[in-house]
Amino acid sequence: MQKTFLNPGQEEWKSILQRPVFDSKSLEDTVAAVLIDVKLNGDEAIKKYTQQFDHVEVDDFQVSDAEIEKASSMVSDELKSAILQAKNNIEKFHIAQVQSIEQIETTKGVLCWRKSIAIQKVGLYIPGGSAPLFSTLLMLGIPAIIAGCNEIIVCTPCDKDGNVNAVILYTAQLIGIKNIYKIGGIQAIGAMAYGTSSIQQVYKIFGPGNQYVTCAKQLVSKDGLAIDMPAGPSEVAVYADDSCHPVFVAADLLSQAEHGADSQVILVASSPAIIDDIQVEINRQLPLLLRNKIAAAALKNSRFIVMENVDNAFDLLNEYAAEHLIIASGDAIALSNKIINAGSVFLGHHSPESVGDYASGTNHTLPTNGYAKAYSGVSLDSFVKKITFQSLSEEGIQNIGNTVEIMAAAEGLDAHKNAVTVRLEDIRRSAGSE
Repeated sequence: MQKTFLNPGQEEWKSILQRPVFDSKSLEDTVAAVLIDVKLNGDEAIKKYTQQFDHVEVDDFQVSDAEIEKASSMVSDELKSAILQAKNNIEKFHIAQVQSIEQIETTKGVLCWRKSIAIQKVGLYIPGGSAPLFSTLLMLGIPAIIAGCNEIIVCTPCDKDGNVNAVILYTAQLIGIKNIYKIGGIQAIGAMAYGTSSIQQVYKIFGPGNQYVTCAKQLVSKDGLAIDMPAGPSEVAVYADDSCHPVFVAADLLSQAEHGADSQVILVASSPAIIDDIQVEINRQLPLLLRNKIAAAALKNSRFIVMENVDNAFDLLNEYAAEHLIIASGDAIALSNKIINAGSVFLGHHSPESVGDYASGTNHTLPTNGYAKAYSGVSLDSFVKKITFQSLSEEGIQNIGNTVEIMAAAEGLDAHKNAVTVRLEDIRRSAGSE
């Protein structure tokens, strides 16, 4: 299973915390070839790769109103109620992120402000393979709608019969998204990035996916298309001290491991005895999981680390910069002050990571692979761009004009200086003629 390390020195951290790796050059070559084909041949290329990769022939990519209506009847009332509660919490958290415009007078007569403008066209990729992620549609669709994005399209794979997962369609209908396309994988990213006769090009692409989807997003970003963030396989790190509940921690580790064989879980514990107790619980719980083979494979990529010094423990966790970080301690609130790198943090014994995945209200689209050192997770801000404005009165240009003239002259930019000078001279002339 996973390897265990006892108080490793800082020089060992990089090798211990290494994420699973794969042949990126071979992957990029494969993905780039598909993207080029989609860019040149549009719908025909999408049909070809959907048949090749997903083994299904699709003539009409767009999900019909009838399909959406039928899907609603296939979802249980219990699940609908759960999705509604999650929707309400996610809306509440993201609506609170709306910022009002505030004008700042930096100098008398000089007003500056910033305004959030929605990105007009966005594409949401929703995985639909072994685990159709309707929760991701909530996480991406809700802030896109709150932000005011004019055009929102969804791409998600269909099954062998050409049907999109019913819960995904119900969720789309619930939050008010109608433009849904039966396309997955590389070809879906290409369709949204370049546009086809059936699918409109977007300005920014959001959503998780396997290594092919992730690579496709990164390649189209080189063509100037915006993406939410670099992302890879899902991961969790847990800090556990003597106050932890081993049964809870084991469940948290396994809940992340079941995502995929390339997922990674990191356990940092304050003593070897804690790791022993958690390992017993993992061995008990693992065989009971439906996806136990996937979870077992992921555990091979995982690390259990004893760090008896709490400051060293959090230095290591900040170096790892986990997508999800759980602090399984009675002192979780105080310990959270030590965190500077993480995507989302779960505090205390009753805050499992799965709550953030579904229904607490925070967004579950988060930076992985160490990108949490510089990237934030998806939020309302991800769906807007912020434009700055300034407005100067005659008094304002007089108060700041000489400063700009001096600075422009020092940089040798006479035209910049002159743009101010002609205005100041005009004001002086007008004043003299009165």
